[in-house]
Amino acid sequence: MNRVERGIYIQSLDGTMGESAKTGVAGGRAEPAAKPEKYQRILDAAISVIAQKGFFQARVSEIADRAGVADGTIYLYFRSKEQILMAAIDSAFDAFLERARHEARDTALPAAQRLRRLCQLHLEHLGANRNLALMFQTELRQSTRFLAQFSRTRLVEYFELIRSVIRDGQRAGDFRAGIPEKIAANCFFGAVDEMVTSWMLSEHDYPLAGATDAVMDVILKGMEQGKTAG
Repeated sequence: MNRVERGIYIQSLDGTMGESAKTGVAGGRAEPAAKPEKYQRILDAAISVIAQKGFFQARVSEIADRAGVADGTIYLYFRSKEQILMAAIDSAFDAFLERARHEARDTALPAAQRLRRLCQLHLEHLGANRNLALMFQTELRQSTRFLAQFSRTRLVEYFELIRSVIRDGQRAGDFRAGIPEKIAANCFFGAVDEMVTSWMLSEHDYPLAGATDAVMDVILKGMEQGKTAG
């Protein structure tokens, strides 16, 4: 991740990039009120084609062919290839966020266990679909504009869920209060995100979610009371 991308992530942590999601329009992209089966086929096809060829090399005609629709059908739902990419990413991440909200807000569980479940969910979600992982880890980050658009909506909510769990752990006395929640959330996301990238680039096929315990062992030892480093 370059310096500009890091800045975008930091802004998303602070929640300073705005919330265009409230309007239902992100970057001038209006989502259809109803999403028929063809719409989802186009999104699935886009993930497959763009992951294999890259955003700039993929053609709308190839996406249409993979989805089994006419080229013109694509333009009933999307004005550009960029809109297809962002809609595909948003749709996939929305499914993840729905489950992440449930895990983060399950206050019957201690904060450490909720963080562990978020980590496992993140790794399971991307580990189940390598094409989707390629979209998130590479294609989304090819463009500062794409990344900014995603950061100001879905990503900022994900970071807030992580931070809310960390705050709960600090209030309960399970996590050290002296650790800024924003830094802790950034470390959590960075560790999980790097595991996805390493898995995606690896020549070996292994279950990504199997790294959950090791990742959380490192993170929690730095956060929990009485487990300071040194």
